[in-house]
Amino acid sequence: MAQRYREPVTPPGPSTAAADPLVADLRRALAPDRVRTEDLELALYGRDASGIDAGGRAAVVCLPETTEEVAACVRAARAHGRPFVARGAGTGLAGGAVPVGEPVVIVTTRMTRILEVDPDERVAWVQPGVLNLDLTRHLATWDLHFAPDPSSQQACTIGGNVANNSGGPHCLRDGVTSAHVVALEVVLPDGSVTVLGALDPEPGGYDLRGAFVGSEGCLGIATRVAVRLTPNPPAVRTLLADFASVEDAAATVSAVIAAGIVPAALEMMDARITAAVEDYVGAGYPRDAAAVLLVELDGLPAGVEAHAAEVVRLATAHGARAVRVAADDAERALLWKGRKSAFGAVARILPDYYLHDTVVPRTRLVEVLRRVYQIAERHDLVVVNVFHAGDGNLHPLLLFDRRVPGVMDRVHAAGEEIVAASLEAGGVLSGEHGIGLEKKAYMDRLFGPDDLDAQARLREAFDPDGAANPDKVLPAGARCGDLQRAPEGAWI
Repeated sequence: MAQRYREPVTPPGPSTAAADPLVADLRRALAPDRVRTEDLELALYGRDASGIDAGGRAAVVCLPETTEEVAACVRAARAHGRPFVARGAGTGLAGGAVPVGEPVVIVTTRMTRILEVDPDERVAWVQPGVLNLDLTRHLATWDLHFAPDPSSQQACTIGGNVANNSGGPHCLRDGVTSAHVVALEVVLPDGSVTVLGALDPEPGGYDLRGAFVGSEGCLGIATRVAVRLTPNPPAVRTLLADFASVEDAAATVSAVIAAGIVPAALEMMDARITAAVEDYVGAGYPRDAAAVLLVELDGLPAGVEAHAAEVVRLATAHGARAVRVAADDAERALLWKGRKSAFGAVARILPDYYLHDTVVPRTRLVEVLRRVYQIAERHDLVVVNVFHAGDGNLHPLLLFDRRVPGVMDRVHAAGEEIVAASLEAGGVLSGEHGIGLEKKAYMDRLFGPDDLDAQARLREAFDPDGAANPDKVLPAGARCGDLQRAPEGAWI
């Protein structure tokens, strides 16, 4: 629901923090060293990886370690008329954890315990600050893994994955985070604690678990997550195909899916990013390819071999110059290191980038990619494309140097045109990064008034006062009653 606020009180600096009643209550709830008011820390926790500046700042930063401490932070914030924002590792790319106004920022990165693993039921209970890759490494003992694998896998947290319904290269067949969360313990915006979902195969009632996953911190804060575990496949084949044209690579993507083969992952990279990655990592990518496809197949050995042979045949028939099959796990890991290092590699081209996250139908990939290149050229920007081709989840990176006067205006104008081109092709605003601050102004281009009203009503059912991560996701006017009068001292 769109929010309107009263003018906030200036947050305390280091010299006045001890006298601030909100800070005093928070320090009674947590150890004093886990309640931060120093200007540097407030500034650090006022940003995420998106680089978006909403003009706000954290009033105070809290570092709870238990569900009870999270609930105490929420209750303290509410008692003092403050909204609150949940924050994980800060790897989000849509501004979802960026403070608007001066909220209490509740950081879950100290909640890092893997509480329970049940290998027989293939479920684990974890705290939200557990790193995605650390969970999979922990599960290696049981030959299991957590399927969602964002490119920020080494740094992003399970809580962040839940908030944004994150995906990753290996979600083509197995699905994004919502398909791998069974139940959640959450602190609701009034400070109460409840469990959404259950370990039962068919839990009763509404699917509130499904509503919470992907809600971007607007419905509360997850404090324990029951994740579904996936068995490691008995056989894996990873292939790298290189092409003389983007069109041939895109045609191969459609041909593979049309043949009834759904790979574990199907990624595309264009010429400029392929060369940059090779210079950065040395993974053996062809520097002269117009595009490459990274295809991973897994399952039973006989089926994997048959599908690998068919992918080689289809790629060759659609113009692949060569198809390389990783010989062993080390070579496979190196190929994936190249793909997952792509965002870091762009610094070899220009120092800054703006990353988009739209989804388009596979059949219109070439058309939209062509428009992306044209948009970048018209705005005198460099663009590279590295994306989840199997499900049409585009990630065009606009590269620039922010020290150049006026460049940010061109970047934002190009970004808006890319969103419009994706929607015109029958696409959607986000595949895995979320809406946050970045795309909330575009929501009415995708959803009609009734759709936005339904979303606002759901949010209001969880959070009638609009205290949880305010002013994110839904645009102003999404709910006809969103301009209601605030109770004295409250933020709505």
